[in-house]
Amino acid sequence: MIKVILWDIDGTLLNFEQAEKQALQTCFSVFGLGTCTDEMLARYIAINQKYWKRMEQGAITKQQVLVERFQEFFKAEGLTMNQVQAFNEEYQVRLGDAACFHDDGYELVQELKPVVKQYAVTNGTLVAQKGKLRKSGLDRLLDGVFISDQIGVEKPDIRFFDWVFETIGPYKKNEVMIVGDSQTSDMQGGNNARILCCWYNRRESKKEDGLKIDYEITDLRQVKKILKDSYR
Repeated sequence: MIKVILWDIDGTLLNFEQAEKQALQTCFSVFGLGTCTDEMLARYIAINQKYWKRMEQGAITKQQVLVERFQEFFKAEGLTMNQVQAFNEEYQVRLGDAACFHDDGYELVQELKPVVKQYAVTNGTLVAQKGKLRKSGLDRLLDGVFISDQIGVEKPDIRFFDWVFETIGPYKKNEVMIVGDSQTSDMQGGNNARILCCWYNRRESKKEDGLKIDYEITDLRQVKKILKDSYR
C-alpha cells in the first residue's frame, strides 16, 4: 500500500516551461536586453538542460549550473557578460512569479490529501522554489517540502532521500512513491533510494537503459488509479 507520495515540482506538478519563458522575458526587459525571441529561448533551454544533467551526474555543482549556463548563453547571443550574476539572481526571483499546474495538479493534490502523505522534493533554488510554492498554494497544501538548497545535496544523491526519510518518519520502501518527469534526477533518485518510481512521461520520451520504473504515466491524474490498485 502506497502511503507517501514525493512530488517533483518543476515539470511535474508545475509547468516549468511557462515559468521559464516568462522569467527570461521579464529579465530581458529589466536589464534592457531587448526581446527574448522564441529562438533564443530554445537555445537557452538546450544549454540549461545540459548543465542540469551534468549536475545530476555529479560533474558540476549547482552554483556552476546557475552561473555558467548564463555565461554560455550570453556569449552565444553576444550579450554583455558583466550582467550574468545579477541576471541570474533576478531570474531566480522571477521564476516564482508564475505557477501553472499540469493536469489539474492542485486539485489532484487536494483530493489525495486525506488518502496519502504528500511532500515536494525539488532541486530548484531556495528563492525560486519558495516563490513558486507560495504562489501556487502548494506550501499550504503539502505535508512538507524538501529543497536541495536546504539539504545541501541534490537529487538523485541518496543523501537527499536519506534526509527525507529521517524527517518524515519510518516507512517501508514500497510504501513511498516518487512522481517526477526527470529520469536522471527523479527516477534515478528513486532507484538509489529503492522506493517506487512513477515516471511522468508527458512527452512520451524514450526510457533510458538501466532504470527501474514501476509506473509510467502521461497524465498526473493516473496516479489515482495507481494508489487505488495499491490498496488491493
